[in-house]
Amino acid sequence: MQPNEQADIDFSRARRRAFLRRIGAYLRRDPASNRLLSFDEVKKTLGLVSQAYLGMRTVEASKIVGSVGRHRDFDRAFLPSKPGLGERWKRIDQMMRRGEIPPISLFKIGDAYFVNDGNHRVSVARQQGIEMIDAEVTELRTRVPIDSTLTARDLLHKLEYRHLLERLPVDRVLPEIKVELSDVADYRRLATYVEAHGFRLSQLWRRYVSPEEVLRDWYEYSYRPISEMIREERILDAFSDRTEMDLYLWILFHREQLALEARDERISPEAAKDDILKGRRPRRSSRIQDS
Repeated sequence: MQPNEQADIDFSRARRRAFLRRIGAYLRRDPASNRLLSFDEVKKTLGLVSQAYLGMRTVEASKIVGSVGRHRDFDRAFLPSKPGLGERWKRIDQMMRRGEIPPISLFKIGDAYFVNDGNHRVSVARQQGIEMIDAEVTELRTRVPIDSTLTARDLLHKLEYRHLLERLPVDRVLPEIKVELSDVADYRRLATYVEAHGFRLSQLWRRYVSPEEVLRDWYEYSYRPISEMIREERILDAFSDRTEMDLYLWILFHREQLALEARDERISPEAAKDDILKGRRPRRSSRIQDS
């Protein structure tokens, strides 16, 4: 078979696979899972801290999840999304079948990589089953960490987490805490709750209380007791679609509801937990209020 005929076949297969992946994502009602990420959007969302040139590296092709300027031309698996990409794609396909694979240029954020130059080479390499690819890598450090599982639907959560960190340095003061919330609005609610905790401390101690002091006190006297209760009672087993931080906020909110109903501020988080386990399942968009 002539090289150009093989390239035609390879491109047709790649386009067919791209179509099937698109249909699959549509049927799952999750088209965002098949989107190649925009490097500029991700960088803006996460907040750039610094960058450093790492030089030549050998990178797993499956960890390349985005592109600087061609994120609409390929899908998440770097399959070509447009027929107009065929001419260049086929030329590179022939070149790679001859063993010619010039290094590409990548940006690295956490465990994820974004193509600066070489989108077609990545696409052809993955179609040919090439697992490792040589690349010139520049690493970017961002305020919010990510890995190669990041998808487009995760970006709003990452943005809200970044806003939380701009208000409260949770990552620096309490690195052991995993702040992962199902409802994007809960990041702001959590920040407001912790800041309210700090306001009460400043009134009690009659002085300015730093964000670091607020976070440590909040962790010791609010979050840690409730999180330990969640683990000891294995509450997450009953709500497998929730996170520990989800349940922490839900218990606080539910305690406030019970206190209002009973006109009794002495209702404890334990009582709220017991009431939840009796059958009051947390709602996906629970309206967490601040005490």
